[in-house]
Amino acid sequence: MESSEFTSINAAVIIDCFLLLLIGIGPKIALVPFLDVTDGMDEATKSRVTRKMLTTAGGVAVLLLIFGGLLTRLLHFSPGALGVAGGLILLIIAASMVLKQEDPKVEGHSANETDPMRVAVSPLAVPYLLNPAGIVALVTISAEVRSIGLSAIVVGLLAVVFVLDIVVFRWAGRISDHLDQSRMLVTEKVFGFLLAALGVQLALNGLADVGVIHLTTH
Repeated sequence: MESSEFTSINAAVIIDCFLLLLIGIGPKIALVPFLDVTDGMDEATKSRVTRKMLTTAGGVAVLLLIFGGLLTRLLHFSPGALGVAGGLILLIIAASMVLKQEDPKVEGHSANETDPMRVAVSPLAVPYLLNPAGIVALVTISAEVRSIGLSAIVVGLLAVVFVLDIVVFRWAGRISDHLDQSRMLVTEKVFGFLLAALGVQLALNGLADVGVIHLTTH
């Protein structure tokens, strides 16, 4: 992610911004963990967990979009450093998805003893729904956006992504009891590998931004 990427309005910037937000705050990373956590919950509890997850992730995302640039100046870190940190955290999340051993008895026992609202906040809202890629994107956009017009576009794109989240998670909550758990597990493992690649790319982009390495584009 180049530091000058969000300084002007054009179709490429808008598309890039939407894709970054979709990856960073969209439903894909959080969907399988959400289905795992809510499996066996009654409908009322599922709805409460869904609302809490969405409102928490949305609130944090808005705060990062507003104050992210200020935070980079107050805490004296660059978007590149944030990219490296986000990539490393995403790698840890991906590794846990790929290497996790499923034990239905243990998983079920643990889920029953955990406060659903706490799980809705973490890990579902952060770092699954609002994941490290999203945090990096929001802080970088906050630090680099200079025009009111582009800021309005970013807010609009963020709203579109969250509408998609609302639709997907409300739909998923209603059908989770009928999904094939083995297919969900395979999907989680495969997507964990893809997330690992995204984590590496985030870290490489961050290192390039701070001048440690030079990335060539093809």
